[in-house]
Amino acid sequence: MLQNTPLLKIKNLHTYLQTGKKIIKAVDGISFSLKQGETFCLVGESGSGKSICALSIMQLLPVAISSHPRGEILFNWYKNADTHQIINTLTLQEKELRQIRGARIAMIFQEPMTSLNPVFTIGEQIMEALQLHHPELSNTEAKKRSIEAMKQVRLPQASTRFDNYPHQLSGGQRQRVMIAMALACKPDLLIADEPTTALDVTVQAEILRLMQDLQQKNGMSILFITHDFGVVAQMAHQVGVMKQGKLVEVENCKQLLHHSKHIYTKKLLAAVPDNLSKPLKVDTDKLKDNNNLVEISNLKVWFPIHKGLFRRVVDHVRAVDDIDLNIKKGTIMALVGESGCGKTTLGRAILQLELPTAGSVKLKGKELVGLTPKALRPLRPQMQIAFQDPQSSLNPRLQIVTTLTEPMFVHGIGENQEDRIERAVKVLEQVQLEADFLWRYPHEFSGGQRQRIGLARALVLNPEFIVCDEITSALDVSVQAEILQLLLEIRQQKDLTLLFITHNIAVVEYLSDETVVMKKGKIVEQGLTHNVCRSPQQAYTKKLLNAVPRLHL
Repeated sequence: MLQNTPLLKIKNLHTYLQTGKKIIKAVDGISFSLKQGETFCLVGESGSGKSICALSIMQLLPVAISSHPRGEILFNWYKNADTHQIINTLTLQEKELRQIRGARIAMIFQEPMTSLNPVFTIGEQIMEALQLHHPELSNTEAKKRSIEAMKQVRLPQASTRFDNYPHQLSGGQRQRVMIAMALACKPDLLIADEPTTALDVTVQAEILRLMQDLQQKNGMSILFITHDFGVVAQMAHQVGVMKQGKLVEVENCKQLLHHSKHIYTKKLLAAVPDNLSKPLKVDTDKLKDNNNLVEISNLKVWFPIHKGLFRRVVDHVRAVDDIDLNIKKGTIMALVGESGCGKTTLGRAILQLELPTAGSVKLKGKELVGLTPKALRPLRPQMQIAFQDPQSSLNPRLQIVTTLTEPMFVHGIGENQEDRIERAVKVLEQVQLEADFLWRYPHEFSGGQRQRIGLARALVLNPEFIVCDEITSALDVSVQAEILQLLLEIRQQKDLTLLFITHNIAVVEYLSDETVVMKKGKIVEQGLTHNVCRSPQQAYTKKLLNAVPRLHL
């Protein structure tokens, strides 16, 4: 490769999207370059054009609705050690693009559940990527390299997981599969679109170290899209800040974090949870009162493991294993732990979306375990959930107006459809979305906007208890700050109770009153958030806290 020639150079790129008769300038004249072996972090609010920029590089946008009226994307492509050429990916034919995608430029997508094919095992999907670009590989060799890639990203029991389907993995484990698939062909340029969003802090730390190790070993360049400034501080050589399709500031990492010039950059940095003014937490006396809204005792959720010709049960996966927990009314309890530790399963079991194997769950003293779906229906408005992956939890065929008004209709809320629409508009405004969003479909929104719609769907029934499953993981820092402040306001106004499942320790410290730490289906530590985060007693909790990427300003 030529000395001092950037691996990637974007010059005055314009990417326009057409929706009906309207033209959206998703990327509006941006320019930057990425050298070999360096990391360029692209940050900005949801909908600012970060992902559209990444998709433009690989030409993955639908041709029917996208265009590039101006600009160039120059990639220094070398076919082997001696032969290379600078190509403009915007002008390549599809046949030429297929030689580059996956092999020379790979991408880790933001939402693994919608990127992985649900009818193929994860092993088959990694093998397919390998054999597509290396047809000389036999099935045995491709399988071996696939398992090695899975081990590289610290996927537990990689050999066994090879035959699992995506739905059998946790959100964090699916994200690791996506990373393994992208890294399997050892690309020159890795485009990582929020690659650690669904990962807990320990795995995130391992993945970031892995990327840095591979970068040093292979000279790989990384275009890293993220909203986590702690990750930016750890990974970036250069940082670009995007707003409404434009790059408002491009600077080296240290200069931007400590001496940012643009007012928008300063706004983003001020919205980092570590920099937010700490809210008033509930009175510690209230936490000692016997005002339990949710009471959990001896709760177990075990999944059988079948083997053999007759599919006999040989063991169980103890996702939730003998949990005792009380959640006080009007409080926010954070539930943290590594991916696959049982956090989401516990949240779903409380709401009876996952039927417990044994134990008791009471809401306001009423036993939920064992109730029929018909008996549970009158209680559903009181307890809701905001899901981790908004893309897969929102029906792609329904407009948002139907998504929000249908639950109200089912539970008899609102005098008529006009009244329900009015209520839906108010809830959308609560989560900082516009009223005309009601008439759009989920695919027309960014990841952060879909997450806010998921939260709106949980709020429309005016519940007393909400399980929030990683609801801020896909949000940029400014929107995350707004959502956290919104939840605190609603909690204060309506005495709302939250079980907040997250891996973001900074969010835990800012938002929650109590913190519970889970490991392998069991609670290993719990207490007041200040005590757990500042003076952890268990080695596992200390390990989690030490893995958090901090932004020291």
